[in-house]
Amino acid sequence: MKSAFSTAFVLAFAASTAFAASHSSTVRMGTEGAYPPYNFINDNGEIDGFERELGDELCARLDLTCEWVTNEWDSIIPNLVSGNYDTIIAGMSITDERDEVIDFTQAYLPPDPSVYLALGEIDLESGVIAAQTGTIQASHIASSGATLVEFATPDETIAAVRNGEADAVLADKAYLQPIADENADLMMIGEDVMLGGGVGMGIRESDRAMKRKFDTAITAMKKDGTLNRMIVKWFGEDAAVWEG
Repeated sequence: MKSAFSTAFVLAFAASTAFAASHSSTVRMGTEGAYPPYNFINDNGEIDGFERELGDELCARLDLTCEWVTNEWDSIIPNLVSGNYDTIIAGMSITDERDEVIDFTQAYLPPDPSVYLALGEIDLESGVIAAQTGTIQASHIASSGATLVEFATPDETIAAVRNGEADAVLADKAYLQPIADENADLMMIGEDVMLGGGVGMGIRESDRAMKRKFDTAITAMKKDGTLNRMIVKWFGEDAAVWEG
């Protein structure tokens, strides 16, 4: 899913932050809460979605207590580094740029195709394309020759297409497919675009013990099939799953 922010700004926090996983049984899980089916706020006002279920299962396996925290996407990495929570579990694609600032667990979700959503067929190479700020989709559009317009939230990118501010939006297929299915005026166009190296948990670089713990639990969930069952539950029978 969703990279462009000041590395220098984030690094400025690094020396003053740390998480001692061995000293606490509570892990604060940072998510956006606005990107279904990855994560969203349900009708009861609670964080829900694939990553809520995944995070709770990981904590249960590690005998940890999950404390869920929501944070706006454009500041989600700086607030991890500054200590406002201990992990990012928010549909975040693993990229080299992000990996210079934070660490990642192994991927818990294979790369999801990105797709374009529009009111009709357009010239994607010369069009005005919306994307959420700081995402791999925004970076792709910026390097493609099309005109990029960025918005703070996923909902705003859809609204931009509807009100004519953008010709199309580029986002994860898992996010846009239900919108296309439920709205006859919107359609997916063009070919799928493969971006990023899968989705992983973001962790401060100093928290190596935590990374090892979550890697161990993710590996176990892959081996026993639990993770694939969760992926199919939230993303459908056609979703990419882990082999073996």
